[in-house]
Amino acid sequence: MDDIANDISSTIGRRIHAERGIRDWSLAELAERSGVSKAMLSTIERGMTSPTAALLVRIAAAFGMTLSTLIARAELQGGGLLREADQPVWRDPDTGYVRRHLSPASDMPLELIKVHLPAGARVSLPAASYAFIKQQIWLISGRLDFTEGDAVHSLGPGDCLALGAPSDCTFYAPEAGADYLVALVRG
Repeated sequence: MDDIANDISSTIGRRIHAERGIRDWSLAELAERSGVSKAMLSTIERGMTSPTAALLVRIAAAFGMTLSTLIARAELQGGGLLREADQPVWRDPDTGYVRRHLSPASDMPLELIKVHLPAGARVSLPAASYAFIKQQIWLISGRLDFTEGDAVHSLGPGDCLALGAPSDCTFYAPEAGADYLVALVRG
């Protein structure tokens, strides 16, 4: 694992440990609530592995938060300006999905996230990851097939999709990679 990925994994691991501590949960309790093994949770908390998006979604949902909120809490230090060089970037080691958190930490419920999904990559997230947010997806470039429950939306550059009620979702870049902006509102 390179130094940047190791630093991000360590930061995420420390945040998961802190969230668990805030709730006074043991590793066993978080494992039961998230469906992630105690051994894997321990490895993640110690920054010894770069967790996948699927694992982080399950852990975040156990805490009653979104993946975005968990990563933002791990990475952001506050302030009204977040320069590009300081924007947290996270890469899913399984799919190559790259997520850049654009929004500075604030009390505002809006978060902006830029995502790159490599060609042929597919990322599936359970309905629980959408339970506390409303979001829109704006495709910047490429093509994105977005499955929301039973509906499949094929997006081209410039298309914007407002998501409905929480349901299982899959992002898929069928040809070239897809670059898109996610605007989400918490609460």
